[in-house]
Amino acid sequence: MSRPVKTVVLVGHGMVGHRFVEALRDRDRENTWRIVILGEESAAAYDRVALSSYVDGWDRAALALPGNEYPDDDLVELRVGERAVVVDRDARTVTTSLGHALGYDALVLATGSSPFVPPIPGHDLDRCFVYRTMDDLDAIRTAADSAPGAAGVVVGGGLLGLEAANALRLLGLRPHIVERSPRLMPLQVDEGGGALLNRIVTGLGITVHTEVATDTIEDTGGAASVQLSDGTRIDAAAVVFAAGVRPRDELARAMDLEIAERGGVLTDTSCATKDPRVFAIGEVAAVEGRCYGLVAPGNAMAEVVADRLLGGTAEFPGADMSTKLKLLGVDVASFGDAHASTPGALEVVLNDAAKQTYAKLVVSDDVSTLLGGILVGDASAYGTLRPLVGRPLPADPAALISPAGAQIGPGALPDDAQICSCNAVSKGAICAAIACGAHDVASLKAATAAGTSCGSCVPMLKRMLEAEGVATSKALCEHFTQSRAELFEIVEAVGIRTFSGLIAGYGTGRGCDICKPVVASILASTSSEHILDGEAASLQDTNDHFLANIQRNGTYSVVPRLPGGEVTPEKLIVIGEIARDFGLYTKITGGQRIDLFGARVEQLPLIWKRLVDAGMESGQAYGKSLRTVKSCVGSTWCRYGVQDSVAMAVDLELRYRGLRAPHKIKMGVSGCQRECAEARGKDVGVIATEKGWNLYVGGNGGATPRHAQLLAGDLDSATLVRYIDRYLMFYVRTADRLQRTAVWQESIEGGLDHIRDVVCADSLGICAELEAAMARHVAGYRDEWAGVLADPEKLSRFVSFVNEPDQPDPTVAFDDSGPRKVPLLLGMPDIGNVPEKAS
Repeated sequence: MSRPVKTVVLVGHGMVGHRFVEALRDRDRENTWRIVILGEESAAAYDRVALSSYVDGWDRAALALPGNEYPDDDLVELRVGERAVVVDRDARTVTTSLGHALGYDALVLATGSSPFVPPIPGHDLDRCFVYRTMDDLDAIRTAADSAPGAAGVVVGGGLLGLEAANALRLLGLRPHIVERSPRLMPLQVDEGGGALLNRIVTGLGITVHTEVATDTIEDTGGAASVQLSDGTRIDAAAVVFAAGVRPRDELARAMDLEIAERGGVLTDTSCATKDPRVFAIGEVAAVEGRCYGLVAPGNAMAEVVADRLLGGTAEFPGADMSTKLKLLGVDVASFGDAHASTPGALEVVLNDAAKQTYAKLVVSDDVSTLLGGILVGDASAYGTLRPLVGRPLPADPAALISPAGAQIGPGALPDDAQICSCNAVSKGAICAAIACGAHDVASLKAATAAGTSCGSCVPMLKRMLEAEGVATSKALCEHFTQSRAELFEIVEAVGIRTFSGLIAGYGTGRGCDICKPVVASILASTSSEHILDGEAASLQDTNDHFLANIQRNGTYSVVPRLPGGEVTPEKLIVIGEIARDFGLYTKITGGQRIDLFGARVEQLPLIWKRLVDAGMESGQAYGKSLRTVKSCVGSTWCRYGVQDSVAMAVDLELRYRGLRAPHKIKMGVSGCQRECAEARGKDVGVIATEKGWNLYVGGNGGATPRHAQLLAGDLDSATLVRYIDRYLMFYVRTADRLQRTAVWQESIEGGLDHIRDVVCADSLGICAELEAAMARHVAGYRDEWAGVLADPEKLSRFVSFVNEPDQPDPTVAFDDSGPRKVPLLLGMPDIGNVPEKAS
């Protein structure tokens, strides 16, 4: 092996710096360069784009970029916690903060950017923070822990501001976002998209202040008092600045390099400065005067410099500034000329307020070319629309964004269309990788690097695999190659009881919003542990995390269980008193229960206690589990009834309550063939006959309603329950993620006939196992509300995220006709005699 003869010093070890090291080492086949890295932070390069996920488990290792310490490469020397202090360009040396002098043949500046902190009086108080590093989040966490349930203020309503607000929410604070512009994310979305985004974010329990400035911040002892320009004052446990970034160009200034007009190290398209031995990449670089604040352009610069050091002629090709993110669970995408700045550009807009989606396409004046677009609420079309920017439209633009309109497949894209903008991977490159044997997403990532950065192109990779005739993988997600059913078997067989244990032994990475709730459901359906015990709490989605259904205005609904729809007068009185005392809107549901709307998070345990004390329990309306067993009055009261449908419905609901499943389960029991309980529209329907019971399965509502099909007829009660035990457990074991019983029956090999053979004839010899599993569930059932009330640690999670603690739900109004909901989309009119304070 030839020895290296030259040294490149890399100043900065963020995501772009790491990409430069990988690119140079991959291309330098003759080993002509030795790399010395100076990293200012104590941690080696990590995924700063996913910084907010650090709040989920406070696991620094989970954010580390693969291979970021280069353990097996003696040509890479990593120095973390050591920064460059002085650069002597004449002597070609770098002096570090530890006093070391390093010689270089080439110097690459990848110092990134620093958060901009506006010069607001009080910006340097102890409770003021920035949102940039893991150390910053550790400090914010300490402040939040000191005042659970208090307010938190984020100054800035851009991408980072919304991420910071979500972090504060997860830390138990009540976030306020302060944005000077008229809308959130002003650089990415337009007025229409911003209006929808504001409504959605507000509905999630975050208070938004737009067209407002932060005037002062004062230390009041236990809090930071934030004074806004509209007169609002907020006492906050933490103030987080997310008002933009500035290039970290102070080292370059001291080196007497040229600086762009708005900051950043001025370079040409080769990323070289006026000193040909010094390069700049990433957020600190101003290529021909322009700084780029995204990872994708930084990666492209890293590739250019690696090529140049090896004698190549690569140039920075410009940047695709498209973005697709999921902020606070809300899809937001912006691509191309999103704001229609091109002369003559036309806008085609679909704003569906009811479904909370906004889509805009910007097209040329002759409606032939796609120029850009904005998607809010549903960004599923991003993968196909973004590569079409600058190209002829394959269909009418309105049809491209209409839910029932034209569907664009990968075949409509030319080979040079860029599928992965982060890593500049074209459709042709991906098709070539598929032809060479990359037949799943993981191998496509490894072969092309597509989908390895932000991940927004992963759905398109799956569609391309399908288009190329590759069998679709049954993998749950990119972190587990197994299907949900296979993971269920692993959990049962091995006895793993944590997500971290399962992913460490059978998966990769740190998980995502697909696999975490699925594994949480599997763990819940295979044990009687509380779903908020330990690590499991962080896996749940919002509804399960708070054991209540979140509503569009950020409040929650509470649904006590009323087995079979049966309820005593005493319980009805308690429910009425709770609704009155807390100012809640009440409604009889289609499943014969009473729903209480408008509860704030901190009120939930108070409401639950009164319900539990009255002998009621959680109806689990929030869970992928049994919801209700609807019944008619049966032979007890009805002159047509032939069986006691109420008693059977009560028995079934009490037996299967709390059973976690791939999707929600609904049942019905009718006392005769008149079918007043609508049992054949349920996942499990029971209809009385003169001889016993008919059992129907697989009925669902939804987009494609299905009637349940007869599984077995004229069953006695014991056999009926035994068959339902087997059916439900077989479904729980083998169905895919979020698969209703109707779809499961259609997709399972052999369909209903196979299911009948398994359930009724024990064709697989597993019925004893299925019955035993259900028996364990029945014996281990515990009410989830009562479990929270008995555990101070679980109770501490229930802090308010919406409104002030002494304010009622502003969307509930009372008039002579009773309570009514005030539609948020129609504004907030005077709602009259709303109680000033809920008990």
